Amino acid sequence: MQTGSPTLMYIIAAVVVIAVILIAVFASRRASSARLQKRFGPEYERTVQTTGDRAQAERELAAREARVRKFHIEELPAGARDRYTEEWRTVQTRFVDEPRAAVTQADVLVANVMRDRGHPMENFDQRVADISPDHPEVVDNYRAAHDI
Repeated sequence: MQTGSPTLMYIIAAVVVIAVILIAVFASRRASSARLQKRFGPEYERTVQTTGDRAQAERELAAREARVRKFHIEELPAGARDRYTEEWRTVQTRFVDEPRAAVTQADVLVANVMRDRGHPMENFDQRVADISPDHPEVVDNYRAAHDI
């Protein structure tokens, strides 16, 4: 029984290896996409829409995760937490009578809390990007409040 030429066997083996590699890469990308969709929720779709390209959006979201992983985010000390909670209540009570001033104060308060916890305080868009990996459900509300 003749098994065929060795060259043909090498070609078949190479095709099989390439196919396995391509399948693994495709499966890895799908798993990464699914993980990003789950982690970022509505922010995932918003970023895809904004960029117009799913792959570019996923690179951006992965870059956000990597950036935030380098931060040293800390819990607020009890005293600061209590003070900020009281300030938040005060801002909320002002909202009915002075909505514009209350929203401005709320934005400043959120920025102060973020700074005190260890978030870099760059421009607003960067703050939103930095919040999105850990609090994707809050980002749209933060944008809306800031726009007001």
